[in-house]
Amino acid sequence: MGCVVSISRYHEDMTKQTTVRLPEDLADDAEAVARVKGTSVNALIVDALKAEIERVRQDEDFTSRAKRLLERDRELLERLAQ
Repeated sequence: MGCVVSISRYHEDMTKQTTVRLPEDLADDAEAVARVKGTSVNALIVDALKAEIERVRQDEDFTSRAKRLLERDRELLERLAQ
């Protein structure tokens, strides 16, 4: 059985709510870590996502693949616009 966690994205006082389904053991671990750190599970998840996004931004293979996908999307959009 899993746990559903709702998180919010913060951007200049605006938030976007997202539901995340966590395995029960991961949800329990997240709650324990958050309690020890004196923060919320939401803040723990937001911080973890920020760290992961920064990590992939530093990954040259990831950024190369992202650029290729963006170029392909641009080409497809241009073709559709004709």
